[in-house]
Amino acid sequence: MKAFKKLLTLSLASAILLVGCASGSTKTENKEAEKAENTASSQTIIVGATPNPHAEILKAISPQLEKEGIKLEVKEFTDYIIPNTALEEKQLDANFFQHQPYLDNFQKEHGTHLVTVAKVHVEPMAVYSKKIKNINEIADGSTIAIPNDPTNGGRALILLEKQGLITIKDGVDKLIATDKDIDKNTKNLKFKLLEAAQLPRVLDEVDVAVINTNYALEGGLNPITDAIAIEDKESPYANILVVREGQEQDAKIQALVKALNSDEAKKFIEDTYKGAVIPAF
Repeated sequence: MKAFKKLLTLSLASAILLVGCASGSTKTENKEAEKAENTASSQTIIVGATPNPHAEILKAISPQLEKEGIKLEVKEFTDYIIPNTALEEKQLDANFFQHQPYLDNFQKEHGTHLVTVAKVHVEPMAVYSKKIKNINEIADGSTIAIPNDPTNGGRALILLEKQGLITIKDGVDKLIATDKDIDKNTKNLKFKLLEAAQLPRVLDEVDVAVINTNYALEGGLNPITDAIAIEDKESPYANILVVREGQEQDAKIQALVKALNSDEAKKFIEDTYKGAVIPAF
């Protein structure tokens, strides 16, 4: 009987020991799985971008990041608001769609905390028409569609002023000028303000439209071959890579900056867009 009790005690002790080992093993496995998941997450960078040319450029440099062990996830947007709010709310790690004057104005209006980490390219804004072939053919009373956001609207007016169609009032910050800031309009031009993305779709309805290159490309327009007037290469509106304040030195961000400002990126931009998009580095 004593021998039986002793055997039972030993069996119970062994069972408890085995359960303890199994529990410890499970905890270790869970920790390893969690560590692997966190590592994978830390090596993924999510960037918001408009489709053309931004998303295309990002996808082109993705192999460079893969060599660094970083997976690039591109989320495409078709407007100029959500990419900044999504970045501010930590839904994105970076965005790539805008120029500095637009970002500055957006931050002033929305109180976001975003910073520029790289200049990538310039998309010359251009004037398009399906009714005339030369900017000098614009008739009295013509309707011109321009972007309705302050910075791109101002940019469009600056371009029209350089073409001699209007003048902007003295003392006005031209970067954010509106149609109400026009001083001289000798041809009595009428202005139709629309979201930038809509402009290629209204060319049949207006005489002329001033369109950002990314939306022009999406609409099948090429500023080099289709425009009747275009910004010169000295345009200050370089498109930029933007992150949240405090993330500038993050290793993933620095790897992305390096890739976007690489010789490979420059060659892709020059070969693909043939002057419609110009490297800014």
